[in-house]
Amino acid sequence: MQILLLFGGESTEHDVSIMSARNIYSALDTNAFDVQLGYIDHSGRWFALESFDEHTDAGELPRLLPLLGEGSFQVGGSVYSPSVILPALHGKNGEDGSVQGLAQLLHIPIVGCDMTSSAAGMDKVIAKRVASQIAIDIVPYIVHRRGDNAMNYEQVRQELGDTLFVKPSRAGSSVGVNKVHDARELQLAIEQALAVDDTVLVERAMNVRELEVAALGNPPHHRLSRVGEVLPGEDFYSYDDKYDQTSTSAVRIPADIPDNVAEKVQQHAGKLFAEIGASCLARIDFFLTDDGTLYFNEINTLPGFTDISMYPKLWEDSGVSYQELLSELIAHALSR
Repeated sequence: MQILLLFGGESTEHDVSIMSARNIYSALDTNAFDVQLGYIDHSGRWFALESFDEHTDAGELPRLLPLLGEGSFQVGGSVYSPSVILPALHGKNGEDGSVQGLAQLLHIPIVGCDMTSSAAGMDKVIAKRVASQIAIDIVPYIVHRRGDNAMNYEQVRQELGDTLFVKPSRAGSSVGVNKVHDARELQLAIEQALAVDDTVLVERAMNVRELEVAALGNPPHHRLSRVGEVLPGEDFYSYDDKYDQTSTSAVRIPADIPDNVAEKVQQHAGKLFAEIGASCLARIDFFLTDDGTLYFNEINTLPGFTDISMYPKLWEDSGVSYQELLSELIAHALSR
């Protein structure tokens, strides 16, 4: 079976994508799959690579040019027709529905959610509204959009509290996320978030535990992993805390929580996965407060597959190896 493994991309998570793709490539069953590496550079150009080492100087390599409606790409003087596209992409133009829409126009199955659910899941504001609509609690927040008047910290603190989290609405890996305590920090954090996205969330900061659960399959036949917990090494689970070699963050699988709380996390996750129209895979994240209140945080429709990524770790805990997981994801994409 011909697999096009896409990685790189235009987003701030370009390097994370490369890490995910290397792990996926090394784990794919070479007896079952013939893998073509498809690299997307920072400017959005698509190239056909023979090895990962070529991505640092891809300019002279053959381009991957889509032949819409034909299930194929033009690669140099030949035509390449993958059975499935496997995107190891994150962020803008990767998990926001863009590549998923292109796959639909190409008539090629793609691993992961479709265009609509990818766009909805990527947008934290939309995802929170979906969760709220189906009676899942969300952290109180305010939306700030590019062009809005500057936020007044005193007014915000009256509504949300003294300490706040500021984050881009459409970004992952904690890129552009800051914890703020005063007016100056709020302004700087909004500027940093706006450098990533046009829409910014300002949320109430609370003392919480971070819980995550993995979904696999196509509704109504999807299943959920056991619940895991992220143990940040810093004040919060920042980009550096996730990927820096000196990070002291860790994960605990299963999370040390009561059975009824774990069941509630799984119920909420399964309900949201179906409600947002997701399919194939997603990681759904929650916050748990000291008083036992559970809040939906976000849904990641293309979770990472790096060495520290929670999604494959959660399934490994359930007895599904990395290789088996990838094969099952490809099967779900084909069956859909």
